[in-house]
Amino acid sequence: MDKFSNNPKPYRMAVKYDEECKQILEEYCKQENVNKMEAARRGIKKLKDDLKK
Repeated sequence: MDKFSNNPKPYRMAVKYDEECKQILEEYCKQENVNKMEAARRGIKKLKDDLKK
């Protein structure tokens, strides 16, 4: 956990993915100039719209 962050991230996750996902992730990260974890966080937040109310 980053003890100096205003938005600490105490949870960890390991993910296995296929070649297609790898290519998509790398292309997105390059386009948006973000690292893989930031891209994953953005993807997870997009899932919120799919949650049943």
